Amino acid sequence: MNSSKPKVLQILSDKTLLGHVLAQAQQLCSKVHVVYGFGGDQVRQHINDDSVNWVEQANQLGTGHAVQQAMPHIDDDSISLILYGDVPLIEQATLNDLITQAQKSDISLLSVILDNPSGYGRIIRDNNQIQAIVEQKDANKEQLAICEVNTGIMAVNSSLLKTYLDGLDSNNAQGELYLTDIIAMAVNDGKTIASVITDNEFEVAGVNDKIQLAELERTFQQNQATQFMQKGLMLKDPGRFDCRGNLSFGQDCEIDVNVVIEGEVTLGDNTTIAPNCIIKDTTIGSNVSILANSVIEDAFIGDGASIGPFARIRPEANIGENAKIGNFVEVKKSTIGKGSKVSHLSYVGDTTMGENVNIGAGVITCNYDGANKHQTIIEDGAFVGSDTQLIAPVTIGKNTTIGAGSTITKDVADAQLSLSRSKQTTLKNWQRPVKK
Repeated sequence: MNSSKPKVLQILSDKTLLGHVLAQAQQLCSKVHVVYGFGGDQVRQHINDDSVNWVEQANQLGTGHAVQQAMPHIDDDSISLILYGDVPLIEQATLNDLITQAQKSDISLLSVILDNPSGYGRIIRDNNQIQAIVEQKDANKEQLAICEVNTGIMAVNSSLLKTYLDGLDSNNAQGELYLTDIIAMAVNDGKTIASVITDNEFEVAGVNDKIQLAELERTFQQNQATQFMQKGLMLKDPGRFDCRGNLSFGQDCEIDVNVVIEGEVTLGDNTTIAPNCIIKDTTIGSNVSILANSVIEDAFIGDGASIGPFARIRPEANIGENAKIGNFVEVKKSTIGKGSKVSHLSYVGDTTMGENVNIGAGVITCNYDGANKHQTIIEDGAFVGSDTQLIAPVTIGKNTTIGAGSTITKDVADAQLSLSRSKQTTLKNWQRPVKK
């Protein structure tokens, strides 16, 4: 992977490769064991899941040897489901089928038919019954022509699995203990090997480089996009949409191209998101318009609001019903009341703003004195003229008008006009505030 991180810690969508596999395993299995080798300490620290039993494979002697390490922790009267940490798109329905088959016949194997099977172990059948798996390096010319290949994923009666693992040997081209050799052992014992064949090669595809990782990322996103559209979401181009988290939505929502969803995002009804927006951990109400190139994180957007274009809504922002946050406006840790407008080129931070307030172009709430943050309060109906600086802490009363170009340093009473047109003044012996 040409990375400082082990392969299974590479990210696909919002999870590590191993995280995707764990999520499926934990829904199906009463206990999950992760066999680790190279970079194992880093993997354990990153996953940090107390429900996982971590099993070290100190010497990497093959897949059979890896599974052997976990067997002392597994009950004989169980089914062992064997998965791989770099196969992230395996589907729960497929695994359910595999487990069901194993409960009937002791061993079930997941295979896939590939146009190009090079590099994979071939499934050897006789009268349609699986007889063995032959690895690429051990296969003859006739066997190499077989297109049905082993995925390595299987479900096995645990007691039987322990017996067969004890009988493995390393008499092969790799000098390793092959897990796949247990299939031939089972056939010799008269066991029937149940077969589950997937027609989705990406479901069982492993990741060995950044190219394959990118291919599976796109497959994952396309699958999500299809599911969202089947549930009613309108995606202008599903090939240019990324959901790296969880998205829920109401009726008649529409998302344009190059939108990225991260974390937990909720949309109400009739909400539209224009191109090139990034939305993370945010609740957005109904009839909301998110205009192009806006970035929203950890915020609440009320019904009927309009955001953007080129707006940045930072954490702990609460935008009220029918409020407008316009182009090149930044809002941070502030409440914007119902019907209020911040239309152009403004910064609003650490502010409580009432209803039906109008903020002119270029207004700034000066919330930071160089050491500490301070609050600005703007009450209902206030009008703040363009290019005004509100020096916090300060309160602007109800229905007050602030003249354009003013620097307001003191509270302004209700229904007053306040403005400043003073000459520049320099204060000597002034000391910068110290952080409390």
